Amino acid sequence: MYERKIPELLDCGLAVALKVIGGKWKAWIMDCIRRGVSRPSAIHREMNEVAPRIINMHLKELEEYGILYKEVFAESPARVEYRFTDVGESLLPVLETLEAWGNTNKEYIHRNIEIYQPGSCRFLPQ
Repeated sequence: MYERKIPELLDCGLAVALKVIGGKWKAWIMDCIRRGVSRPSAIHREMNEVAPRIINMHLKELEEYGILYKEVFAESPARVEYRFTDVGESLLPVLETLEAWGNTNKEYIHRNIEIYQPGSCRFLPQ
């Protein structure tokens, strides 16, 4: 198993929050589940740009953090669905706020990405 050379400092609330929802795909996975897309195969179809292995890895991490729980139905073939725990449910307003911020500011961000050149940030004091 991989062991970090530099230990993670998870005493800071922001570090803990970013550990849980940070990364490229976790928020999208959580949004899928929030919208009722709860089966792994359906999440894979929804997020077809992402390799299923990556989605499964993030689902497992979110389950390990206690954000999601996996419900396995005793059927043939077996059916699995992911649901939010109470702590996971408490993250939904945070995700909704982030989405609202992104929708409000996406044109601004796109505009600045287009004109940005490394070392030329006009927003930083010279």
